[in-house]
This record gives sequence, structure tokens and C-alpha cells, in this order.
Amino acid sequence: MSKKNDDLLRRPLYVYDLPPEVLDTLTQKSDADTDAIAAIEPTSPSSSDSSATSDSSLVGSQACSLCGLTFTTHLDQRGHLKSDLHHYNLKQKLRGQKPVSEVEFEKLVGNLDESLSGSDSDDTEDEQDGRQESTLTALLKKQAKIADKRDNGNEDEDESTAKKNRGKSPLLWYSCPALPKNTYFGMYHAILTEGELRNSDLVEVLRKKQVAPISIPRMPKDGTIPEIAYKGPHIFLCMIGGGHFAAMVVSLAPRPTKGGTTMNREATVLAHKTFHRYTTRRKQGGSQSANDNAKGTAHSAGSSLRRYNEQALVEDVRALLQDWKVLLDTSELHFIRATGTTNRRTLFGPYDGQVLKQNDTRIRGFPFNTRRATQSELMRSFIELTRLKVREIDPALEAKEAEPAVPKKAPEPKPAKPKLSEEEETALLHTSQLQAFTRRSKLPALLSYLKNNTVSPDFEFQPTEQNHHAPRPLHLAAAQNAAPLVLGLLARGGADPTIKNQEGKTPFELAGDRSTRDAFRVARSELGEAKWPWDAARVPPPMTKAEADQRDERDKKEADKQEAERRRAEEERLRTEGPKVSESRKHKANTLATGLTKTPQERREAEARGLTPEMKTRLERERRARAAEERMRRMQNDA
Repeated sequence: MSKKNDDLLRRPLYVYDLPPEVLDTLTQKSDADTDAIAAIEPTSPSSSDSSATSDSSLVGSQACSLCGLTFTTHLDQRGHLKSDLHHYNLKQKLRGQKPVSEVEFEKLVGNLDESLSGSDSDDTEDEQDGRQESTLTALLKKQAKIADKRDNGNEDEDESTAKKNRGKSPLLWYSCPALPKNTYFGMYHAILTEGELRNSDLVEVLRKKQVAPISIPRMPKDGTIPEIAYKGPHIFLCMIGGGHFAAMVVSLAPRPTKGGTTMNREATVLAHKTFHRYTTRRKQGGSQSANDNAKGTAHSAGSSLRRYNEQALVEDVRALLQDWKVLLDTSELHFIRATGTTNRRTLFGPYDGQVLKQNDTRIRGFPFNTRRATQSELMRSFIELTRLKVREIDPALEAKEAEPAVPKKAPEPKPAKPKLSEEEETALLHTSQLQAFTRRSKLPALLSYLKNNTVSPDFEFQPTEQNHHAPRPLHLAAAQNAAPLVLGLLARGGADPTIKNQEGKTPFELAGDRSTRDAFRVARSELGEAKWPWDAARVPPPMTKAEADQRDERDKKEADKQEAERRRAEEERLRTEGPKVSESRKHKANTLATGLTKTPQERREAEARGLTPEMKTRLERERRARAAEERMRRMQNDA
């Protein structure tokens, strides 16, 4: 492919202003070829400025390997993760089935009795349930019904119904010599009028849709649109649902640039407006009117507010449509998404002065998934509708898809874990309780548990291979240097100090400090020589409790004395030499001093250095919020 053709594919191609090298060489694909193209999973259906993406490029921070899509921004990626397509493919994966492409999913949705905008009958039923049934839910319900029919022996009926309802691709496909081998241009059916769709030569139709650029002067401050903007063709886009409304009228004429070429990435918005009203019950689904129809009129403050906002939204939308009546009457097409009976009644009435008619042949649905009704979503939808798609078909992949699927070998079942006996489960329970009491030095609770459950103080923790170092309560207490616990287990609990662990060590040999070792000697003194063979337990000669306490007190005084001497020496050094400052602290002090000499603007620039534009915007928003909070605090103090 030449460098000129490569540059051609790198920029977006606007349907209404195609370059001559593309427009003069297009050839429409036949219906059979179109079905073959649609049957192959696209690499990026929504991409209009790049060719097929390899599998390796689908791994990264802005890609979805499950659906085979890549995204230019993180916002688009987050939106895809919330879409019906992604959720449907997750269901497919859980069922062990192959994910579907975006085109295939749109064909599945197109075969539903309710469209993306919803039908009156289905929406009425949903609102009676107090919630709005999503497109994904409706699709899954339909597939479940088909599967149920198949299980009941109605396969012939199901197959005939599937053939009858099988939809076509929402895209028209064209071949062009400027494209690489096995690569095609795609254009949505929806942007063609009824008369254009009846024309057999759709290439000629596309040539007639080219619009000359229009130079629109700068918009005046009063918001009025220059008259020249109304002379060219334009379309109307509208979305309403969940209390959100967004509408836009966009001119199809491109803008000329200084170089004489057209700007394909920009659109001239003749009018736009968004509304939002609190009409839906948070985390409960459905509008307030739907809840009233299902359960009766509610009388709470929230329900009254939602009921009022529903009526206010209807009045605002209808007033806006009346203001835009001239623009709507002259629009080539109306792209409308209205989910639910209430929303469709808001737009299509009937009511006095109705602007939109439900039987208008210009009305279209959006042939792809859409998100919440916002101005940015309308602009994204306009760009998706008016850009040529570029898709590559791999012949090897096509042949592989045509081959019959080879059934996968069933994975071998994992060996089941052996079931524990009642004695083993009881031993594990005692182990967890005794170890918990010992680690927290809860001597009364430990002794009480041993007594109430008739458990020996020399109980061996289970499983033994995981407790080889401290296999019993006395071993664990000694290893944790818990002197009171050691003395209590020996003197009151009756633990045996001669038992060795798997390493051949007695509990005394696991003690890590003198206080714990003295606890063994005190126990020897209190229990007497006849109780245990203390020498076999490697416990030194006995010591009374008073002697141990005096020894601890003496050690504590010695430690306090050494600490006092250290402090006096340090105070003397500070008087003569001054404080010691390490090199790192010197560097920090110099940096702080330098920062204090900077102006506020310099400090803000330093904080934003190295951040992405999105992070800089978020940082600036936080600064303004803090400044506003500080002003409010000062105003409250002054008051």
C-alpha cells in the first residue's frame, strides 16, 4: 500500500465529505459478501481510523480482550465495561460459549420484540413491576425461552422462528482499491433516508450525500445561530431516560480549514440542550409513576418531589421541542432513544402542539449501544454514525471459522478433599481456640476453656506437621515470652514441662528472655521437686516469687539508671556542640527554604509537573474546592 493510501486511512473519513480517491473508486459489496463480513468477529467495530488490530494489541490498560476491542481513552473503556455487550459476553464466558462481536450483539438486540428504545407493551409491563427491564435482561429472557422450547422438543418451531427473525448487519459495506487486501469500508444503514434505501445503486447515493463546506462565523454573545447555518442539511439527535434528557441539532456540512481541506473531527452544533430531574428511586429502579401504578400512590416527601420533577421534565422537554420546531421540521433524520412508555409519551404525546410524530419516517434508533443521555454522548454517537468504518478480514481466520467445531476434551475432575471425622474436626476447633487464647495471653480464658471442655493442658495442636516448633500450649507460651501464662499453665493448669517438641526441645528451652525463664524456676519452687523431674525438663534451681520480683525490680532500676545517664550525656553534648543534623535532613531543610521563597504560581506549576492533562484538571478542581471551602469558613467566622 502506498504512503498516500496509508495516510488516507490514518485520518477519520467523514461520510458527507469523502476525498475523491475514495469516493470515485467505491464498489458496493453484495448481500452475500455483506453477510460474510458481518459473520466474522471485528477487531474494532467502532474504530473508524484504523485497520484490524492484532491479538497482541488487545492486551493493555485500554483494551478488552474478552470483547476484542481497544479504546482511545480510559473514559471509553470504563463505559464499555458497563455496557450490555460486555455483560453479555461475561455471561457467554460463564456458560462456556464464545463471546460475540458488537455487530453480532446488535443483530441479537435487533431481533428482540422491543428495540433499544423499548416498545409500549413491554415497557408498560416493566413499569408495572416498578422497574425498567434492560435490553440485556430482555435478550437473556428470550434466549432462556428459546432454550426451554428446545428442551421441550420444539426445535423445528424454534429454528423456523430464528430464520424468520434473523437480522442483517446494521452496516453497508464497500470495497476500495485504496484499501489493503481483504479490507472494507462500512457505513450505517441508519443515516440513509427511506428514498435512498430504495435506490439499488447505493454508491451513487453516497456520492450525492456529499456536502460542500460552509464557513460559519463566530457565534454572537446572545446565542442566536447565524442564518447561514440553517441552509445546509442537519440531523436531530435525542436521548431520554432515567430523568436525563439530551438533545442536539448538528449540521452535516463540514468546516473548511485554512489549507482548504475539511475538518472531519469537528461538527457544527446548531442547538443543544440537556435537562436532569430527580425522577427515579435510588437503588430501587423504575420511575415514581411506575411505582405508583404498581403499588398505589405514595405520600412521602421524596415521592412527591419525584412526581413533581416528572411533570416538570415533561413540560421542559415539550417546550424545547416547540422552540426547535423549525429545526426539527427541516432535519433530514431524527435519531431518538426513548426507553419506557413514560419517556416515549413525553416526546410523542399525544398532546396539544405536538412536534414529533411517532409515524415519522425520518425517525431512527441508534444502531449501537449508548450510555447516559449527555451532550458528550450525543456527540460521540454523531461521530460514530458519520464516520466510515474500516475492517479487515483474514481469509485464514474465515476458513477456520467455517470448520466444524471440535468438541473440547472434558477436564478431569479435581480430587475431592477427604472428609474429616468428628474427632478431627473437634481437634481443629480446640487448636484454634487454645492458640488464640495463648497468643493474646488470656490466662483466665485459657484455663476456663481447658476445664469446661475437659481438654488436657498438654493438648497437642493439629495438624501436627504445622505445629512442630510449638506443639502444645506451654511450648507456645514460652516461645512468645509470656511469663504470667507460663507460670499459670504450670502452677494452676498442671502442664507437663518435660514434653519435648519435634526438635527435641523442652518448653524452657524455647523461652527467649530471663523473665520467662524465671517463671519456670518459680513454678519449680511452688510445686516442689516431687511434682516433675525438673532436671529432665532442663529447668534451673528453684526461685521464690519474691526473689524473682526483686530481681525484676533490680533490673528495672538498672535500666532506668542507664537511661538517665544517657540523657544527661546527650544534654551535655547539646549544650557544647549543638544538635547533630544529618546530610539528608540538611537537604530537606534547604529544599523547604527554597520552596518557601517560590511564588504561589511557581509552587502550583511544580506540583503539576509530570502530570497528565486529566490529572492536572482534577488537581485544579481540588484546589478550587479547597479555596471555596476556606472562603465559606471565613464567612461563617465573620458572621
